[in-house]
Amino acid sequence: MRRGAGMYFLPGNRIELLTNGKEYFPALIAAIDAAAVEVHLETYIFEDDSAGRQVVDALIRAAQRKVSVRVMVDGFGARNFMPSFGERLTAAGVEVLVYRPEVARFRLRRHRLRRMHRKLASIDARIAFVGGINIIDDMNTPGHTPPRHDYAVRIEGPLLAKVHASMSWLWSLVSWVTFRQHVQPQRLCAPVTNVRGNVTAAFLIRDNLRHRYDIENAYLAAINAAQREVLIASAYFLPGRRFRQALMAAAARGVRVTLLLQGRVEYTLLHYATQALYDTLLAAGIRIYEYRRGFLHAKVAVIDGDWATVGSSNIDPFSLLLAREANVVIRNALFAGELHDNLQQIMDTGASEICDDCWNNQPLFQRLANRLAYSLVRLMIELLGYGDEH
Repeated sequence: MRRGAGMYFLPGNRIELLTNGKEYFPALIAAIDAAAVEVHLETYIFEDDSAGRQVVDALIRAAQRKVSVRVMVDGFGARNFMPSFGERLTAAGVEVLVYRPEVARFRLRRHRLRRMHRKLASIDARIAFVGGINIIDDMNTPGHTPPRHDYAVRIEGPLLAKVHASMSWLWSLVSWVTFRQHVQPQRLCAPVTNVRGNVTAAFLIRDNLRHRYDIENAYLAAINAAQREVLIASAYFLPGRRFRQALMAAAARGVRVTLLLQGRVEYTLLHYATQALYDTLLAAGIRIYEYRRGFLHAKVAVIDGDWATVGSSNIDPFSLLLAREANVVIRNALFAGELHDNLQQIMDTGASEICDDCWNNQPLFQRLANRLAYSLVRLMIELLGYGDEH
């Protein structure tokens, strides 16, 4: 066991990269269909579409085999889950919890933005899935043809203990909050943690207690130690001062720093607030690519060819300061190389590089819109009481 940046690296894992729902959902459903004891699933979005219905059907089949099935969804991201699937699942014997249900949808409160943004699954405590892929079909975005790009990993080995314990703890916590009583998680099977491969990895979470900065600190430690290349793909990118300074310092010492960001407008305020940072980043020698062929939902990075992370955490204040997140950090050249090649292919086939000179010549109204959006996001963070942390 090796420790670094506040995390423990565990060797002996088998970790498989899954690209998009096309690879993720067949792997997840196959694992659920093979479950004998328990299935535990957490997701931010659980959409009533072809992918969502297939996963629900698999969960019900498992419950009908007397497998203990638990599903936790976020009350905002999956606000239509209960009317769409809740009654059918509970009737089949599936336990369902909603994290922070939406009660007053149009009221802005400090705690309302604390969402459960993790995407995790544990099957028989022997297989785990960690990543950024919600339960939603790749093509379920109006107005575009290519699938959204996102990633997850399938894990076997010693890391299972960390994933399983985190999911069990959160289930117990939300059960207590929901039912006003302490509910001990039923321990149906111990995690299978024997050696399954040769991949060294760590499991990181972000919460508001002991792990507020674990994911951000892992990024910062890797960026600060980078010697050759930093490649980050993030759907929503609005880093705080420390993160920006680390990227610029890396570029200044000759590290090739590349950002692959969302080019299409999905959330207007965040999109234009991010672009307000382009001037400074480009001037520092950081290369920026915008993916415009479809929607980029990735939350991954590769550093120096042997450090990689896959998870649910974007590089923005909502992920790094507010939401519950989960990432896997992997120290393995083969895995990092596979992820790097995939990201490079995306940049080659569907992304456009932002030209420094062209960006500096954009219209004044565009610059003003970017600065206004950035100021509004900053104001929102200040009002929520997180200004000193961003």
